[in-house]
Amino acid sequence: MGQCGITSSKTVLVFLNLIFWGAAGILCYVGAYVFITYDDYDHFFEDVYTLIPAVVIIAVGALLFIIGLIGCCATIRESRCGLATFVIILLLVFVTEVVVVVLGYVYRAKVENEVDRSIQKVYKTYNGTNPDAASRAIDYVQRQLHCCGIHNYSDWENTDWFKETKNQSVPLSCCRETASSCNGSLAHPSDLYAEGCEALVVKKLQEIMMHVIWAALAFAAIQLLGMLCACIVLCRRSRDPAYELLITGGAYA
Repeated sequence: MGQCGITSSKTVLVFLNLIFWGAAGILCYVGAYVFITYDDYDHFFEDVYTLIPAVVIIAVGALLFIIGLIGCCATIRESRCGLATFVIILLLVFVTEVVVVVLGYVYRAKVENEVDRSIQKVYKTYNGTNPDAASRAIDYVQRQLHCCGIHNYSDWENTDWFKETKNQSVPLSCCRETASSCNGSLAHPSDLYAEGCEALVVKKLQEIMMHVIWAALAFAAIQLLGMLCACIVLCRRSRDPAYELLITGGAYA
């Protein structure tokens, strides 16, 4: 009965190690996705410390490749030392993922204030005739999120670019995709996106942070199961004489 329990735990443990390799790839993908998306919105969010959870989750993903290898070798070779090392590393990674979740929630709460502080500055520096990085960022966000201005398209009337052009129009990136003849004129507001960009940028950045949080929580749960199975194998091996003799090739009388 004890032998069956050990075998079952070992089978689950080997399967979990394979999952760790898959999880490592997913975590690295999530971290990379955060970096790439942040690059698109970095003008609206100046706090680079927001990337800390993404950095940590990529490091955890890389470490999971190594953990999976250690776990498989230790399980197949019945190494008590290897399994103990496996459990300790999993525990450290689990604690790290808890930290990622906490940091994720902390920075998610800061997004709204950060964006509100930065977006005003970015819109004031817009220069449609000679686009710089900030101008490209604004046009990109307005096209991607289907928005115009900070709160709505009328915000453009308060920008230096609008006053200098004197043509009573907003950037073409404010034009709806369905409005083929749109030239950005305020005389035809139905051709323009009605929703402002600030709320949508905040929503997008918070969604990105939630991807990190959910990924960390999901794989923390898997790691708990891995630690449990490794502990079962370790404990039963030390307490079950028949199992110990089976491994060493002895006879049990």
